[in-house]
Amino acid sequence: MPYVTVKMLEGRTDEQKKALVEKVTHAVSETVNAPKENITVFIEEMSKNHYAVGGVRKSDE
Repeated sequence: MPYVTVKMLEGRTDEQKKALVEKVTHAVSETVNAPKENITVFIEEMSKNHYAVGGVRKSDE
């Protein structure tokens, strides 16, 4: 029962998230030979003010 968590900044469309879930599920199924119905994908979105690189929040760029 593979579980996959994708963490990313908010702002993607529903269509993009749908495609992401489908492609991640396919890749995991193909790679570890798991049935697609047993694969769970979580999308965790963060706001740009909750994410920083090099001491600078993305919202401050």
